[in-house]
Amino acid sequence: MKMTTGLATPFVITKLQGEQRLEEADLVAVEEPLQIRLEFEKGDNFITKDLLVTMRSPGHDFDLAMGFLFAEQVIHREKDVLWIRYCQQVKEEEKGNVIIVRLAQDLDFDMNLLERNFYTHSSCGVCGKTAISAVSGHLDLVNNNLQQEIKAKTLMALPKFLSCNQYGFKYTGGLHAAVLFDAQGTLLALREDVGRHNALDKLVGASLKKGIDLENKVVLLSGRVSFEMVQKAVRAKIPVLAAFGAPTHLSVSLAREKGITMVGFLKKDRFNIYSHPSRIK
Repeated sequence: MKMTTGLATPFVITKLQGEQRLEEADLVAVEEPLQIRLEFEKGDNFITKDLLVTMRSPGHDFDLAMGFLFAEQVIHREKDVLWIRYCQQVKEEEKGNVIIVRLAQDLDFDMNLLERNFYTHSSCGVCGKTAISAVSGHLDLVNNNLQQEIKAKTLMALPKFLSCNQYGFKYTGGLHAAVLFDAQGTLLALREDVGRHNALDKLVGASLKKGIDLENKVVLLSGRVSFEMVQKAVRAKIPVLAAFGAPTHLSVSLAREKGITMVGFLKKDRFNIYSHPSRIK
């Protein structure tokens, strides 16, 4: 796990451009989970409630907390919040990732709103390291079941397949895609959705229905690669995850830990390898 500062952190990656294969440092966007701890009074009771909201880029966290609570109908105006501060009773590496929100004493809201769509965390501290450890226990390493190495030129040819076959995006410009290929670059399945996560879920679901073994396949994503996308790939035992966009630092860390080869910034003549480059020839 890398120490992070600001919005970017360095990784040593393998860059392929034409026939050149270079090892160099690269800056990757920081991704960290933000936990909100609510404090409020209900009758004579003082209640605390821990919520893990989202994986985010650090910065403007108080705005994020206010907007989230407003969207979930917990608050309705600014004065419904007495104050917001960062929790200090955490480990050094976890500081800045936990927010305490004290709600106004007379605020009336439905407690059931706090029970849906949230992942509760048992401690006040949370960081990228704990996010990875939270999924490591129930996710196995991805085995290298590819029958042969994937050629770099095969990966570079994948974008043209997507441009020719992503019909939803072609007509709307508003859909993400997840595409399944074999090691020779043959297109096996494609799914589109307005959400990146949904597109990958659809692709995995379709593969399960068709009895397609994902352990020796390549998945191409139309957008960036976040922590949750790698988590889904590990769960499906997909060994190679390629994307047009950039990965986040947590996605790189999880891919390296779990044995996934991650490719980013995939173009017709170059790409970056962020983890396990040995699968690519």
